[in-house]
Amino acid sequence: MVENKKKLFRLTTVDLSLDKLIKGQLRFLSDYYDVVGVASDTGLLQGVAEREGIRVIDVPMRREISLKEDLRSLWNLYKLFKREKPDILHCNTPKGSLLGLIAGKITGIPFRIYLVTGLRYQGATGWLRVILKMMEKVSCFCATNIIPEGNGVLHTLRTDGITTKPMRVLHHGNINGVDTEFFCRNSLLAHAVDSKEKDGLPANLEVRTIHDIRSQYGFSEDDFVFVFIGRIVRDKGIRELVGAMRKLMQLPVCSLQSSAIITVDGEQTTNRYQSKVPKLLLVGTFENGDPIAEEDEMWLKTSPSVRWIGWQEDVRPCLAAADALVFPSYREGFPNVPMQAGAMNLASIVTDINGCNEIIKDGLNGRIIVAPLSDAGKRRDEKGETAMQTALYETMRYFLEHPAEVKRMGANARDMIVNRYEQKDVWTALLEYYRSLEV
Repeated sequence: MVENKKKLFRLTTVDLSLDKLIKGQLRFLSDYYDVVGVASDTGLLQGVAEREGIRVIDVPMRREISLKEDLRSLWNLYKLFKREKPDILHCNTPKGSLLGLIAGKITGIPFRIYLVTGLRYQGATGWLRVILKMMEKVSCFCATNIIPEGNGVLHTLRTDGITTKPMRVLHHGNINGVDTEFFCRNSLLAHAVDSKEKDGLPANLEVRTIHDIRSQYGFSEDDFVFVFIGRIVRDKGIRELVGAMRKLMQLPVCSLQSSAIITVDGEQTTNRYQSKVPKLLLVGTFENGDPIAEEDEMWLKTSPSVRWIGWQEDVRPCLAAADALVFPSYREGFPNVPMQAGAMNLASIVTDINGCNEIIKDGLNGRIIVAPLSDAGKRRDEKGETAMQTALYETMRYFLEHPAEVKRMGANARDMIVNRYEQKDVWTALLEYYRSLEV
């Protein structure tokens, strides 16, 4: 424990970000700093305080643009900072960062850190894009220190002219890393074994446990299960995913037969995929903002090839039930889902966008397809399909027809996540960064 701790404010627009994005990090930092969480309380803030062992302060803020409410929030932050006098202000999420960094600059907080994650203007057009881009420029101007979440974000901030200030990616990137003890197939299966033993049922083999997990979602050993985890919106590539799944369902079953002997964790296993059937496990909620087409939503909710289970607090069983992750997003900062999937020994299909192309090394722990918003990705063929749509279908089909290759990439995936994104290593890198500011 450190005596005479300096005061560290961690600010996000709403409490959900404190609750989910940096879970556990604030408790770790509280051993070294007087940590205070600042956010708009939607009902989660007190829970964050109790779990992390920190003080929290509710400052109402809106995620959408609202000039009157934004000015009120700015005034409240100004008064809070004048009263509390934090030594370090660390902001992330767009609106909270903008307001917090402006108020922090006005009140003279010595160290004002802007952690840049996803860049919202990338998915916008017209005047909205201009406004969102200007917000990023103002946030960077008011910050004394800028931490891009990954090298892709850093490159974009430079090439789009957002800031010329020095920037540094911490460790290998990402805001919170991955708890690789929690996201671990073996520990999940061990828990399942313990549960089965308590119920008086035999727990003979790991395969049996995986079978049980798959069965609870309605999947059989004849299925090849792709899993998608995230918001079910157009920006996540759902339209293209629906198109790819529909085409896969039309393939003659005999074309998907294959067999191979592979080595995983030092053991040889015969991996036979006789007449594998493509299935999709869909984890997330349909949202009104950036909605998908009604036809696609109806298909996802009614197709026998899709199992939609809504939002899940614990996604580990979903990952354990799957054969591969499919994540065809349009834009990200540094997404958690591919890292969590990798920690659970899953190969991933991702697009060539920020974060995804840092987590996945093509052919090693997954496959990278052309970015949907790039010129190459938007190019259409004679059937009117974009290059990204075609690439997604062809890569998903490749996964179906090359299960041994998928397992090889999945076996590589966990080691890569543990070596690069282990949560405690990410936390330690952030702590060392804070300490460097005090010299």
